[in-house]
Amino acid sequence: MAVTSGIKNRTRQAIIDAAIDLLADNPACSLGDIASAAQVGRTTLHRYFAERADLLSAVAVEGGQRLVRAARLAELERGTGGEALLRLCREYFDLGPLLSLIFSEQGGECWEAQDETSLHTVIERGRRDGSIDPVLPADWVLSLLWSQLYAAWSYLGERPGSSRHHVLDLLTRTLTNALRPEPKPDPVRGKASATP
Repeated sequence: MAVTSGIKNRTRQAIIDAAIDLLADNPACSLGDIASAAQVGRTTLHRYFAERADLLSAVAVEGGQRLVRAARLAELERGTGGEALLRLCREYFDLGPLLSLIFSEQGGECWEAQDETSLHTVIERGRRDGSIDPVLPADWVLSLLWSQLYAAWSYLGERPGSSRHHVLDLLTRTLTNALRPEPKPDPVRGKASATP
């Protein structure tokens, strides 16, 4: 019985994974395409997901779980707020095609799993510890994070030869520079000096 249950779970997961990959590139892809990518028959797919809406709901739940797992892996309570936000950015970037799906209309439900309160706490911590510019409102910082993730994933998709590592480096550099507080004037020299 446990073997059968394990096979059913793997088949269901294969369908959801295939749906995420295909819907990220083509939100209008057919259930037949998804079944084919999951290496199952269309009848098998319908046994697990009777309607397209059922599959989309399962994809949204999976997406939400992956967002939660990424936040846990980022260890948001460790280090400065800015460091924690950059770790989260790296974990989110590794979600791959799910990012494209999240940014589409199909993936809107994934956002519901996001714990906005914990992200706001991280940003407030960064504003207090000097790693995030205190002038930037938390909502602005979150919008910046998501827009830069979108830009990075789009850039990677539009340039097939691009290295994921290089694009991730561009992303974290951009965010680091955008979040950094303005240099404070050096009272001795009368010029701005960079904060450590």
